[in-house]
Amino acid sequence: MNKKGKIVLGILGAAAAGAVIGLLIAPDKGSGLRKKIAKAANDFACDLTDMVMSNRDKLSHAKDQIVKEAKGLKSDAETRFGRVKESFS
Repeated sequence: MNKKGKIVLGILGAAAAGAVIGLLIAPDKGSGLRKKIAKAANDFACDLTDMVMSNRDKLSHAKDQIVKEAKGLKSDAETRFGRVKESFS
């Protein structure tokens, strides 16, 4: 995971922890508190899933570009090798 991803994950984790702590110290009934915690946890999970899926798409795109570039380099190397080989014949 890159530095930017770690920072985002840290911020999301801190926000979730802050929300849970805020709910725990708020004067609420147990059932209301559990609902609020469940909602906060669900929101956090959705945000985390969105971040992972976004990075997965970026990684897949980068992989496709690398493969395309590698194929082009291979083709170029084969062409150059062929020229060098012909020059020695």
